[in-house]
Amino acid sequence: MEAPAKIQPAVTVRVFRRQFSSNPRGARLARRVGLYQLHTWGIPYLSDASESAALIIGELTANAVTHGRVPGRDFELRLTHTPGDREILGVLRIEVSDTRGECRPPGPGEIAVPADGDDSGRGLLIVDALADRWAVLDRVPQPGKTVRVELDLL
Repeated sequence: MEAPAKIQPAVTVRVFRRQFSSNPRGARLARRVGLYQLHTWGIPYLSDASESAALIIGELTANAVTHGRVPGRDFELRLTHTPGDREILGVLRIEVSDTRGECRPPGPGEIAVPADGDDSGRGLLIVDALADRWAVLDRVPQPGKTVRVELDLL
């Protein structure tokens, strides 16, 4: 007895990968270019997914140029869009990699809430609140780390 064959629609996984200068200007450019790329993939500007992605990309790239900067080395933004169908939601994966592996941010569930009056330390709280899943990974085979965030698209 054979199980009935389920017809799977073709799935095109879209990937965007680019390196940017490890400075504030590079972080701003990465955010703008990333949002443009999402728009070309059918995730329109000012949609909930685009706004969440903008905040996440902005925070992760700012962290990469502030805490993960190595002079003469760039950081990398990688976006992966796996579209869904009527039954399964699509997924947007945002990855920001830098070359400073010894300076790792806290992972999910490890973020300490900053004291009142502190000027920094809230960015990963925003990432944690917006992301459906996220992790801090070693960057292999190159030196450094990658912060990976996934958003389920509605």
